[in-house]
Amino acid sequence: MSATNGSIDNRYLWLGLYFLFNLGLTLYNKAILLDFRYPWSLTAIHTLCGSIGCYILYALGYFTPIKLGEHENMVMLMFSVLYTINIAISNVSLNLVSVAFHQVVRAMTPVFAVLISIVFLQKSYSRMTYWSLLPVVVGVGFATFGEYGYTAVGFLLTVLGTVLAAVKTVVTNRILVGRLKLDPLDLLLRMSPLAFVQCVFYAYVTGELGRVQEFSASNMTVGLASGLIVNGIMAFGLNIVSFTANKKAGALTMTVAGNVKQVLSIILAVIIFKLDINITNAFGIILTLLGGAWYGKVEMGERAKRSVLPTVSTSPSNDQHTLLQDVSIHEKKNVENN
Repeated sequence: MSATNGSIDNRYLWLGLYFLFNLGLTLYNKAILLDFRYPWSLTAIHTLCGSIGCYILYALGYFTPIKLGEHENMVMLMFSVLYTINIAISNVSLNLVSVAFHQVVRAMTPVFAVLISIVFLQKSYSRMTYWSLLPVVVGVGFATFGEYGYTAVGFLLTVLGTVLAAVKTVVTNRILVGRLKLDPLDLLLRMSPLAFVQCVFYAYVTGELGRVQEFSASNMTVGLASGLIVNGIMAFGLNIVSFTANKKAGALTMTVAGNVKQVLSIILAVIIFKLDINITNAFGIILTLLGGAWYGKVEMGERAKRSVLPTVSTSPSNDQHTLLQDVSIHEKKNVENN
């Protein structure tokens, strides 16, 4: 097997693991939240388990964190804030719009990822890539077709959350494959503790932390506590798989994979919970899966044509210090120093 084919096989292996962990954790989260209805506290448990898991793997010598300067540490802090705000906006918007509407808008994440990469990173994509995204986006719309109830504020927050999700995916890829070239575990080690503190703070400000204390005093059982711990461990595994797949497959591939995973979740829910789907939903599921397969074929063909990633040039202005630009500026400084 050639090096190129081996790299492709390895990339799709991690994408497969991402699907399995993501689907498993989605179903597990739904089961846990039936008894433990505190999403911010649950997220805090996830990030705490991520912090502990990374420190254990570091102590065992599985990876060695690289030394970062003040500017790079600030990028990590900004990334953790982006991670937390993305969850916050998603949770708030979900309370203001229907689940179906929320899923349809989130299906536009690949489109926003492309636009962000073009505008901020000056990347370019082939015409076939653009065409292959169309059935994925449209398919999710058909698959989640239903009563689209939403408010104006809910619509704006849902769109904002979708944009933030795309930014997070693109920035993650730049941190992992740019000049920093952080190991996925190294990135998780730096991000998880910061995200944990932010989640606990948000839970405290919203009053959720107090409700969790009252719940735990009277309703916490050994079984539920064990379930929360296992849920946190699964989230830690998903983070490792997600970051590694992002590094190997790229930001756009991850956003498309997320959309296909969304439809697979519907299929799995239909099988497990014996739900009824109409012809429109079934058509959307098939269309999304075919679109994902088409994009995968296009992406694999284009990667085979080039042996290295294209050089990304950036020209950030002095008065625009976004997270994307900070990452690019750091890459430029490293080149000059070398």
